Amino acid sequence: MFLPHIGLSELEDECFSKILPKAVTMFESMIKEILDQVGGLSSQNTELCALLRNILQAMVQTIDALSSYVRHVGTFEEAPDLDAIRSLPTCILKVLKETFQHCKESEAVYCGRLSLVADLLQGLFKEAYSLQKGLLELLDRVSLDSSGPEEEVFDIVAMIHDLLDICSIISNLDIALHANTWKFLIKQSLKYQSLVEEHLHHSGISNSLCDNLLVSFNNCVELAEQIKHAGLQEATQSPEYKLFQKTAKMCRFFANTLVHYIKEFKFFLTKYCNCYHQLYLQILSNFPPSSCAPTLPSALSVELNAAALVPMDALLLQLLPLRPFAELVLQNDLRLAADHELPHCLLLLSVLGQLPSQPEEVLQLWYTGSQFSEETPRLPLHQALFTSFRRCYTERRVPVLLPGVMMKGQAQVPVTLHNHMCVQLCASVAALPPVYFPVLERCLVDTVLQPDTQTALLATDVWCFTARYGTAELCLHHVLLVAQLVKSCTTECYQSAHLGLLLKRMVFLMTPDHQMELVAHFPPSEVENLPVWRRVLLRALSQDARHRVEADIIGLTRGALTDWQNGGCKLGQVDKVNIVLIPLLAVVRLQSSPEEQCVLSAMRIITQLWLRMCPDQVQVHPVLQCTLQLLLSISAILVKNIEPQVICQALVCVGSVVSQKCADQLLLAALEFLSSLGKIFVPSDSQNEILPRLSSLFAVLLADRAWLLQQHALEAFSQFAEITNHEEVISQSLSAEDTKTRVVNYLSKTVNAQEDVESRLQRLKLETAVIEQHNERLEMNTGNAPNTLSAEAVADSEPSPKRARQETSAEDEYSRYIQTAASALKALQALAEGTANIPAPPPQWLEPRLQELQTLIAHISTARRTT
Repeated sequence: MFLPHIGLSELEDECFSKILPKAVTMFESMIKEILDQVGGLSSQNTELCALLRNILQAMVQTIDALSSYVRHVGTFEEAPDLDAIRSLPTCILKVLKETFQHCKESEAVYCGRLSLVADLLQGLFKEAYSLQKGLLELLDRVSLDSSGPEEEVFDIVAMIHDLLDICSIISNLDIALHANTWKFLIKQSLKYQSLVEEHLHHSGISNSLCDNLLVSFNNCVELAEQIKHAGLQEATQSPEYKLFQKTAKMCRFFANTLVHYIKEFKFFLTKYCNCYHQLYLQILSNFPPSSCAPTLPSALSVELNAAALVPMDALLLQLLPLRPFAELVLQNDLRLAADHELPHCLLLLSVLGQLPSQPEEVLQLWYTGSQFSEETPRLPLHQALFTSFRRCYTERRVPVLLPGVMMKGQAQVPVTLHNHMCVQLCASVAALPPVYFPVLERCLVDTVLQPDTQTALLATDVWCFTARYGTAELCLHHVLLVAQLVKSCTTECYQSAHLGLLLKRMVFLMTPDHQMELVAHFPPSEVENLPVWRRVLLRALSQDARHRVEADIIGLTRGALTDWQNGGCKLGQVDKVNIVLIPLLAVVRLQSSPEEQCVLSAMRIITQLWLRMCPDQVQVHPVLQCTLQLLLSISAILVKNIEPQVICQALVCVGSVVSQKCADQLLLAALEFLSSLGKIFVPSDSQNEILPRLSSLFAVLLADRAWLLQQHALEAFSQFAEITNHEEVISQSLSAEDTKTRVVNYLSKTVNAQEDVESRLQRLKLETAVIEQHNERLEMNTGNAPNTLSAEAVADSEPSPKRARQETSAEDEYSRYIQTAASALKALQALAEGTANIPAPPPQWLEPRLQELQTLIAHISTARRTT
């Protein structure tokens, strides 16, 4: 061998640059010759077989010669400069790529004749393996001055890219070779970082690391499932288990390598944030609580978690300062696959947990959202979290379970997504710098005003924590703000319901003095403030505030009723009565003793209204159906104080509406009232009027096919049956056999059909699309969206002057007016006889007015006979 006689400084010019390019050309020609001749290879064609084996032997010898060059250069004590051996790594890497590619494709190249050359291919691979190992050890000793020529920098870059190509070729050939090649590639990239960072193909390196990580991870999941199905999870020495461990080790290696690479070159990788985002989502979607995650043995799951899931937190930590990543994950209209909605939500929660340790510029990037029109639009992090939670429809309804908070002395228990997010969000509020508090407030307001109720409930939970965690003055400020928003909602809509729920809970957090201040800001004695007080639970108030509110509402209700009666009990004024009945219901719900003044006042009010209710009119006028609904709800609470004749009147009115299509909330109020009748004993002289109507109504409502009403009917009937003394009502209500069977099944908690987990999951996914469309339609409605009942009530009380008059028969006209008169006279009779719980004596003017009415009735009769 002549190499030892050439000095290191002369090797490149005298030997490598002249010989090695020709060796590469010869090597490539040998591979081309094999590809051209291999088609005729067979055991019978000994001549061709010998030719191909000779070529493969020559390739082995060539690689062996290259290895000798590498060993010779390694014998020099001083580390060689790259310029002194420039051609050596370049040519060897080309030979290695060709060799590994040929070995990788050997099955396809040699087809069924691989056995004829298998020994030589195996030797070829071993020689190449040894050559690469020696080359990498040599290159590790090479030094490159930062002030070196540009050509040397390009050589280093080309060498790294060649190694990247080799990595893609050998990924399925040898695990150890693959890992070692990647280690050296990353090591060289970092060693010469300042020289090569602007020239590297970061996209190729980054994408290749992501792809290798995903392949390793998916292989781990598949192996774990195979081990589970084969029952080998306890056999830790089985080949399958050892292969799983090796694959998991590679998965961890690629994950950590990716994190390290991003850490060092993050500002050159901003264009690939979408790739990292998708990688994160794909990995998380294969772990619980994702609905598509496979169920794996606990031991394998722990190893897989350490290999892939733990490094994802480190990955996220490196991505936090990158504006493109923040802009990507904080998009308002980010559309993801259904299986990636929950992982994205968990990603945002992880960001929320890591932010407290970040510098100010990172906090501003994530907490504030986009500030200027020229910026790429992005949501504040809290708003993005609420939006993401809203999109997890299926996971909320399954519900998926996540680890709860570790508490001292208590075991950690799984909790729902709502609970998990609530804890994390409240913790973030506690640590939130004050400068970002206005942004949080806007996020909370926006979320409460969006249509998804459970998302609004989550925002309500966080808002209540915010008010409780802050000062009493802050709580007062928020309550006054919310109350004003409630007051501004002039009709029933989802915004009003969500704000009402928030107000109801926040009043509990106020000090007694601040509650009195709330009463002063929104006096209950003024009609325009009643929307506020109908939303407040009066038991949340201090004793002084509660007495003030109760007195004002009772007085206002009594005044509205008196005005309505003095005005002739006109139909067009009934809506004013309805307005005051709603807060009266809130007052009645609080009372515990039937002897309290509020109860007595409420009894007098509803008795007068019940006696004025005409069943035929209730059927026709939606505004009276609103009145009926409110009277039923109030009467269900005061049922023990109600006279039998009033109960009979209520049942007649309910019977007039259940036979026709009416609002569900009216039927639900009717069921509540019917259920409450189990608490009383009907006097014997009234049983014939009340009990048959009661059993008939139960029978009709139990037979309803609407699942919601049917469920409420079953609950109401079972509650009635548990406490009533009138057992005959039970048997009479169950005269229909299918109704009886349904009630028995409900009481015995019989499940007719058990839905399997997969079917239920698919059904929930289908329902999700319907719910999304419904919420989108609600959001597209820019004004307040009143419910149907309220809309019809307003339309009825304020008819359009241009609407054509509906023709009615004379008989209908007579019937309606005579029923109204009869109802009014019955109410007057109850007052005069003292059965309406009004102890005051009749006024002196009553007798002459009754004589005037008798004269009017006589005139009407005379006029009728003369015509």
